Amino acid sequence: MSADQLERRLEYKFVSPTLLVQALTHRSCGVPNNERLEFLGDSVLNCAVSAVLYGRYPRLKEGELSRLRASLVRQDALCEVARALSLKDFIRLGEGELKSGGLQRPSILADAVEAVVGAIFLDGGYAAAEAATLRMLSPLFESVDPKAHGKDAKTLLQEFLQSRRIPVPTYSVVATRGSAHSRQFDVACEVPQLELTTIGSGSTRRAAEQEAASLAYKQLQER
Repeated sequence: MSADQLERRLEYKFVSPTLLVQALTHRSCGVPNNERLEFLGDSVLNCAVSAVLYGRYPRLKEGELSRLRASLVRQDALCEVARALSLKDFIRLGEGELKSGGLQRPSILADAVEAVVGAIFLDGGYAAAEAATLRMLSPLFESVDPKAHGKDAKTLLQEFLQSRRIPVPTYSVVATRGSAHSRQFDVACEVPQLELTTIGSGSTRRAAEQEAASLAYKQLQER
């Protein structure tokens, strides 16, 4: 795919296209690569997300805001952003990293998102980078639960059940799909006492467990 396609998805046109190329170049390709842009983009992301949370939730304390921010800029969340943009179609990897399945690796995908934000910052300034960040993370902002204070789904589910003296859920892998380098896990979350079973999927067992727990927690909240 061409850089023009990615720019349309980002809704941002680079003045210096080489910055975008660098943002999508993994260190396995040599120098220049996206490591420094990743460092810069991480700071921009944190600042932009902090400003949104500060404005949206005036009653939350500093620690609660910090935990919410962490839930939005964590690796799993940025991987969702990368997949929504189909970023793996644009990332440049060295031959060895490519053969080992690097395009499916959550750390590489999340780092590329940060690097792209850093590149936009250098190319168009903070306002442009902030606007791009908010567009990319918009679905995550809409789904964030301020009452959870940034706790992950498994923790929320466990606390919910324990408060009602119900045994904690069990998790088990029910299926694996894909090749060794692009494995997909299906994990069941079961709460027998409530006759509740949900299935989550993810590129790691941990991610699948979190999705299954999130589904279970939502269903219990609706009962």
